[in-house]
Amino acid sequence: MFTPKDFLDLAESSTVRQALGRLARNGKIRRLFRGVYDYPEFSRALQAPASPDPHAIARAIARAHGWTILPAGETALNLLGLSAQVPARWEYFSDGPSKRYAWAGGTLVFKRRANRETTILSERTGLLVQALKTLGRERIDDDVRAALRKQFSARERTRALREARYATAWVYEVIKRLAREGTESDA
Repeated sequence: MFTPKDFLDLAESSTVRQALGRLARNGKIRRLFRGVYDYPEFSRALQAPASPDPHAIARAIARAHGWTILPAGETALNLLGLSAQVPARWEYFSDGPSKRYAWAGGTLVFKRRANRETTILSERTGLLVQALKTLGRERIDDDVRAALRKQFSARERTRALREARYATAWVYEVIKRLAREGTESDA
C-alpha cells in the first residue's frame, strides 16, 4: 500500500502523481481511491485480484498525513483474532481529523481523539486497550485472556503494563493480570 508522499524523496509531487497515474492506467498498480495505490495480489481461488488489506490502507493514509492511528472497536477485535467477523467499516482513532474513506471493499473511518488516547501508547498496547474496552469487563474470561496471552509475548505484556497505567482502571487490572499470568506460566 502506498501513496504519492512515499515517493517524494525520488521526484517532485507532480512527477510522482503522473507516474502513478500512468502505472495505474497500464494496470501495473491498482488505484483504490484518490491518492492510495497498491500492487494487487492475485487470488488463485477467485481467479482475480485479491481484495486489499484495510489495515494496510489505513496505515498508508495515516503515514501520508502524519497521523497516529489506533484500531478501535470491532477492528481491534478482528486484528487480534478475538472476532472472526470481518468489519464492513474499519474504525480507527486518530490524532488527525475525523474522516471517512470508501473503496469497493469497505469503508475506513478515522475518529479524532485526543493525543493522550492515540500517541502515548505503542501500537500493540493501544490495540490491546481498545480490544478490551470493546469487549467490556463482563466478557473478559479465561478464554479471552488465554487468546491474548498467545497474541502478546511476555515482553509485550510487560510493556503494556508499563504504558497502560493511565487507561481505564478495570482495563489496567486486566492487563496487570495478563502480565502476571504470563510470567507465572512462562516460568
